[in-house]
Amino acid sequence: MLVGRYVLRSALEARLTASVLIVGGGPCGLMLANELGRRGVSAILVDEKPGTAFNPQANATQARSMEHYRRLGFADEIRREGLPTDYPTDVAYFTRYTGHELARFALPSSSRASELVKGLSGSWSAAELPHRVSQKYVEAVLRRHADRLPGIQLNYGHRLIGYVESDDGIVGEIERLDDGSRSQVQAGFLVGADGPRSMVRQSLGIVYGGETGTQRDFMGGRMLAVYLRSPEFYASVPHAKAWMYNCFNGDRRAFMASVNGRDEFAFHTQLRPGEDENAITTNEAKAAFQRACGAPIECDVLSFLTWTAGHALVANGMQRGRTFLGGDAAHLFTPTGGLGYNTAIEDAVNLGWKLASVVKGASPAALLDTYEVERRPVALRNTNYARRFADSLGLFTPAPEIELDTDEGREARRIAGAYLEQHARAEFNIPGVTFGCRYDGSPIIVSDGSQPPPDAANVYVPTACPGGRAPHVWLEDRASLYDLFGFEWTLLQFGEVASAQAAVADAIDKLGVDVKLVTLSPALRDLYDADLALIRPDQIVAWRGAASQAGTIRHVLARALGYDANHATRLAS
Repeated sequence: MLVGRYVLRSALEARLTASVLIVGGGPCGLMLANELGRRGVSAILVDEKPGTAFNPQANATQARSMEHYRRLGFADEIRREGLPTDYPTDVAYFTRYTGHELARFALPSSSRASELVKGLSGSWSAAELPHRVSQKYVEAVLRRHADRLPGIQLNYGHRLIGYVESDDGIVGEIERLDDGSRSQVQAGFLVGADGPRSMVRQSLGIVYGGETGTQRDFMGGRMLAVYLRSPEFYASVPHAKAWMYNCFNGDRRAFMASVNGRDEFAFHTQLRPGEDENAITTNEAKAAFQRACGAPIECDVLSFLTWTAGHALVANGMQRGRTFLGGDAAHLFTPTGGLGYNTAIEDAVNLGWKLASVVKGASPAALLDTYEVERRPVALRNTNYARRFADSLGLFTPAPEIELDTDEGREARRIAGAYLEQHARAEFNIPGVTFGCRYDGSPIIVSDGSQPPPDAANVYVPTACPGGRAPHVWLEDRASLYDLFGFEWTLLQFGEVASAQAAVADAIDKLGVDVKLVTLSPALRDLYDADLALIRPDQIVAWRGAASQAGTIRHVLARALGYDANHATRLAS
C-alpha cells in the first residue's frame, strides 16, 4: 500500500505531493528513500548534482551499515562492488609507497570476510563484516534500489530554493538547474541531508557546535584530494597490495585508498605551508602523488579538490517541527575511522521507520521527537572517537631521519612501525564503535534497570540491555538470527511462551502494527537473559522481560511506538 498521495510529473513540471521531501541524494538521503519506499511511504528526493557521486569519497563501510544493507536485501550486491572479491583490505604504512614498509594491519578480502563471519563470536558476532568500498559505488546501489520502489522519485539536477512550513505540512519550491524552471512540492515532512553547507540547516537557524580548525601534522588543516588512474602503480611498488596506503615522512604525508583494485585510487595529502590551494593545477596534483610514491609513477588525474580535516562538529539540533537534519548536515567528521558516512546511514535508518510509523498513523507525531533524542548523542560520541583517531595519527610526527639508510633511520622506522601498527588496530578494529551505540534514556526504550557494559572503541560486549543493538548469533543451520527478524517489529521468545502468541495477536489487532513472533531455542536464552525481547525495526532492543510479562506486550509496544505512559496504559486496557 502506498501511503501519501503521490502525483508524478516528468521533471517536476507540476506540483508534486508526497509524504516526505528529502533534500540531498548522498548516502543519508538515498538510504532514507529506501527505508520509506520499502514501507510504502512516498518520498521525493532532490539533489543539485547531476547524479550520484563521481569521486570516491568515503571508502569504508562498517559492519553495522552492512547489516542494514542486508536487512534491505542488497548487502551481497554492495560486497561485490569496488575491489575484486579476492583483493586484500590491509591497512599499510610506508615512508613512501616505493620506499620502506613500516607497518601493516592485515584484513581479509571480501570473499574471505564472507567465510569468516560465520565463525566469529564475542566482539565480532555479526551478520556482516566491514567492507572496503568507495562511496561512489554504494550510492549507485542505493539509487538503483530506491528507483525501483513505488512512490519514490529521485530528482538529480534540482535544488530546493525555499520552503514554507505550516501545521499542515511543507511546501517547497524546487528549481530545475538545466533550464531554471520551478515548481512546488507539498509534503508532510522535510529532511535536510544536504551536506555540511546545508541550506535546510541554515534556514532553521541551527549551527554546528564542537571543535573545528584543529591543526595537526596530518589530518588537521587543508587537504588535497586527487582521484587518479595509475595502471603502473602496482607493478612499480615493491610491496604486497593493500586497501589503504599511508605515506609517513616529513615531506609529504598522505593516505590513498584503492578504488577498484586495478588502476584507480583516491589520494589525499595535507597541504604544506606555502602551498596555495587556489593555485593547484593538474600537474601539481600529479606531482603530489608522485612525491608520496617516491618515484615518477605515471597517472592520469581524473579530478581533484580541496577539503578541510580537523572538524568534530555536531549541529545544536536535528529537528525543528516537521523538518529534520541527517548526515553531514547534522554532523561533520574528520574521516578517520570512516565514521561520518556510517553515522549518516544510521540516521536514515532511525528516522525512516519513525517517519513511516507516523505517516501510517501507527504512532503519534511525538515519536519523531525521539530522533534527535537518540541520534544526537551518538553523533557526539562518534565525532569524539573520530577526533581521537585523528589525534593518534596526526599528532605522531615522523623523525627527520626516518628515510635514511643508517642505523638512526632504521631505529626511527622501527619505532614508527610499532606505533603505527598499534594505531591501525585502534582505528580499524573497532567493534565497540561499530556496534556499541545506544539509546539509553530515550522515552521509547523500556528500561529494565540493567546497566550496559562500558563504551569502548575496540571491544564490544553483546548485551540485550534495552537501548542497544540486538545481540547476534549464527544459528545451527548457519543462518543469521537477524534474517529471522521481521522487517518491522519482532518479538523473540526463547522456548514456547504460552501467552506470547495471543499477546502479539492482540497487539497487532489493537495497535495496527506488524509484529513477527520468532521462537528460538531455550539454549539461546542466556544471550538475551530474558524469556522475551521486543526488537524495533532498526534491530534495537526496545524491551525484554520474563514469560510472566507477556500480557504487557501491548502496553510495551505502545510505549515503543511513541505513546506517553498514560496513553499507552489506555491503549493496553
